[in-house]
Formats: sequence, C-alpha cells, structure tokens
Amino acid sequence: MKSVTRSLRILEAVAQHQPVTVGELTKIFGLPKSTVQRTLVTLAEAGWLRANRRDTTRWEIGARVLAVRPAALQGSSLFAAAREPMVRLRDAVNETIHLSVPDALQCMVVVDRVDCGHAVRTFHTVGDTSPLHATATGRAVLAQLPKQDVEELIEQGLERYSDTTPADPDELRAELDRIRADGYAVNRNQYRPGVCAIAAPVLDEEGTPLATVAISMPDSRYDEDRLPEWGRLVAGTAAEITGRRLGA
Repeated sequence: MKSVTRSLRILEAVAQHQPVTVGELTKIFGLPKSTVQRTLVTLAEAGWLRANRRDTTRWEIGARVLAVRPAALQGSSLFAAAREPMVRLRDAVNETIHLSVPDALQCMVVVDRVDCGHAVRTFHTVGDTSPLHATATGRAVLAQLPKQDVEELIEQGLERYSDTTPADPDELRAELDRIRADGYAVNRNQYRPGVCAIAAPVLDEEGTPLATVAISMPDSRYDEDRLPEWGRLVAGTAAEITGRRLGA
C-alpha cells in the first residue's frame, strides 16, 4: 500500500510541477533517485505519465489522466448545463456536436459528444485530446485568454499538422483577432485532414473560457455560404450553456 500511496503522490507532484525531472522529484520527496525513476517508468507504462517531447528527461501527465477526467465532469454543472443545448444544436444542423475543456495550455479534451444521423460523420472519442492552436475548439479558448498566455503558448512552439495549420505566430495572432470579432472559430482541415469544425467558448463567472462547444463535420459537407448561420448557432449555444451554468 505504501508503494501505491507513493505513486499517487508522485503523480500529483508531476501534475503540479510538469514538466519535471527525476532530480526535482527526488528533492521534493527525499526519496532515492532509483525509487522515483522506477515509479515514473511504471506510471508511464500504464499511460498515466509520459516523457516531454522536447526534453525526454522531463515528465508530464499522460493521456490516461486526461481520458478519465471527463467521467469526473459528468456530474458537474458544466455537463448538466451543456447537454440539452448540445442536443438542440445537433437537431438544428444534423452534425456531430462536441463539448471540450482546456487542460491549461497543453491541449483540449473532449468531454461530451452528441452524434448526428449521417452515416458518414466525424468521430472523436470522449477523452480525445487536441492542440489549442490547430483546432477551432482550441482557438476559441485562446481568443479569450490574456495576451501573456497566448505568447506563452507561442513560445512553446506551434507544430504544423497540415499546410493550413496556423503555425506562424503572426498568423495565429491575426486568426485570434478574427475570432474575437466574429464570436466563433473555424477549422477547415487544419488539424485532421477532411475534418472541419466551428466552435465558440463557454465562459465562467469571470469571463474566462471554461469549455467550448463545436459543430464538427466532414469537409465534404462544409459549405462556406452556411458559415455565418453555423457560427451564429454555435455562438448562441455556447452563450446558452454559459447562462444555464451561471443560473441566468
């Protein structure tokens, strides 16, 4: 049981200090370096931790932690406020609707989904993660964050996933300006080929982005002429979820 408790404490420390080295964790807990290293490897093998992509000597939270997070949200005020408006949005556009939450500046995590009736449709598993700068859901969040947070993300590097990914800092900044003006973000093949989305932010009491709601569809059904309509609908749904959660 001591080893389980130690593993959980190390997992919590990684979440708090990530990306963190073995040496830093050794100082925090006063444990032998070999013990900490062995625990990290065990947690990584189980998917709870992973090595940082840019510095493999540093550790960070893995995808398994992000995948179980949605289950914890299912009884939350966000989940309760979002479900009914998401269903109505799906009925209005007959496309898949996703609710996602940001994991700091690391990624977006899908926490709920309402499927459409099309045989061919987009599909993201609850728990799926995606980068902020390359997706409509992520950019809808970034557009509402303070400038210093956006610059911090840019400093981490903007990976290019397709020819249209806004991987240039100035291009991303200009895109965020457009999102603020329009009230919604658009992704057309910028992350996954053949996948398009229109997303708007759900805000908390202080106006900070808590989540995003998105219409997701195959590129074959994307229609530029319908974008203003889709944008109005998704922005209205996000505003309704915000209001329902705040008791408005």
